[in-house]
Amino acid sequence: MVQIGMPTQHFLSPWVSYIDTLGIVGALMEIDMAGSALVVQAIRAILRERGITYRNLADLMGVSEPTVKRDLGRGDFSLSRLDRICDVLGVTVEDLVRNDRPLINTLTELSQKQEAALVVDSKLLLITYLIVNDWRFSEMMSTFRIEENELISLLLKLDKLRVIEYRPPRRIKKLTARNFSWRKDGPVQVFFLSRVLPEFFNGSFEGTGDAFHFVGGTLSEASRARMKVAIAHLVEEFEQLARQDSRLPLDARNGCGAVIAIKKWEFSDFTLLRR
Repeated sequence: MVQIGMPTQHFLSPWVSYIDTLGIVGALMEIDMAGSALVVQAIRAILRERGITYRNLADLMGVSEPTVKRDLGRGDFSLSRLDRICDVLGVTVEDLVRNDRPLINTLTELSQKQEAALVVDSKLLLITYLIVNDWRFSEMMSTFRIEENELISLLLKLDKLRVIEYRPPRRIKKLTARNFSWRKDGPVQVFFLSRVLPEFFNGSFEGTGDAFHFVGGTLSEASRARMKVAIAHLVEEFEQLARQDSRLPLDARNGCGAVIAIKKWEFSDFTLLRR
């Protein structure tokens, strides 16, 4: 344990217990300058690793960018503000002040075994999907027909699978990185192609905000590479908007899906007519 000023595990331990046990976030927490610097350093490290700007963090928290800059500059957080930062980043206060566990999780994909466990249990797959998309315990409870005890059981399973860290009663820390994706040709992708994609395309695309475009043509290798880069940028924009909108009330957002793909391909009936 690194000691700067007073030991980090000591100066916050009463507050950590207070937060975890009662969930009360209204009091002010006094932190010495050394301890405050460690907390700020940890928060900044997480932001850098995940590619989150101060503006992104402000949007997720529902405050102004100057407020975030001021808080991270001075380090004199109120307990409620620090708890909100922890919620947004999916970490706990203990994660920020302890030096005996990783602060940053860079799980960019799950193992074959982890994904296989998800696709055989639709509720487990649903909860994983929701957590990856920053849903909170209360939001899952109010939206889906899953009772609290069952939700806790599902969260414990995900904790055992090392997809999340779960601390009863309601603290959930996702272990997936900002650039997380499902395994190529893995169980979830196979499930998606066989079960999800047909249902997605069988529906209409006539709602407000819906769009459907299928284009075909002959492109050079250089043009296909350019399109691949453009698709990556579009996916990143979608993910940024999803993170930003995750702070909105549930009734102000809807589940959305987008399939963006390009490959060298020709319709088989057309290929049969080639000389």
